[in-house]
Amino acid sequence: MTAPRPAPESGAGERAGPAGALLDLALRAAARRAAEPGGILFTERQLYYELCRGLRPWHLAPRRLRFTARPPVRPAAFEAALRRAGDVPGLLPPAPAARRAPGRHTPEPDLFAYGLPRLLLCESDEIAAMLRANGLPMESACPVFGAAELPLDARVAGMLAHAERARVYVLHDASPAGLAFAARAAAEAGVPPGVAVVPIGLRPRQAGALHLPHRTGEEPGAPPPASCDTWEHRWLARGRGVEVAAVRPAALLRTVHRLVRGVRRAPPRAGRRQARASGFLTWPAA
Repeated sequence: MTAPRPAPESGAGERAGPAGALLDLALRAAARRAAEPGGILFTERQLYYELCRGLRPWHLAPRRLRFTARPPVRPAAFEAALRRAGDVPGLLPPAPAARRAPGRHTPEPDLFAYGLPRLLLCESDEIAAMLRANGLPMESACPVFGAAELPLDARVAGMLAHAERARVYVLHDASPAGLAFAARAAAEAGVPPGVAVVPIGLRPRQAGALHLPHRTGEEPGAPPPASCDTWEHRWLARGRGVEVAAVRPAALLRTVHRLVRGVRRAPPRAGRRQARASGFLTWPAA
């Protein structure tokens, strides 16, 4: 079920010119693609990038050619088209700005006596909400928290300490800020000593292999990690960044599930193109 959205702002009844009418058609098609397969719920940013992908299908280029591209649609034009569209099936409301208190919502104290083998931290609160809305915590047996929900409740952190070989996974943007979040996530979350912290992307080289739309004007921030290769250093030096939201919703759900559960199954060669379209992938190798 789609959550209710705020009432549209003034301009919801605005008329579109010929270019706007074409954009409106492309937006409706993008919403249908974003929800495939099975009625996936998605965020506004994910819908924006799906619209860009439909207008400029760079994702069909060979993955051995590593590049990202500027979005073909201005955010203001997308927002105008979204206002004209009204209710969009599958579109999630914006993540609430209010800070939640993770772990304090359950009246069952015995829950915290168990070990927790895995947990996912997301730089983006909206992506965290999207993963939860699509049932990933249940399917992957992996609680999901956004950056605004940190630090973790001490009892949740204690559950990680009780589990053998517990892991905390970090999902972040391919940007200086995203790489910095991955580096400080353990301290910010209050992860107990001895619990492995595993960044799972997005990395610049992964964004380049998927040919995702990039932002410009990113602040340099801290020096990139030593694991970044020459191409990534040059890409980051140009002030570029790619949001996790730029990954297709189906691909994001399948990828995160496979990475946090350690699944390494590859699709058959004959069905590889169809599998890629349905999101059956892992992050591409460098």
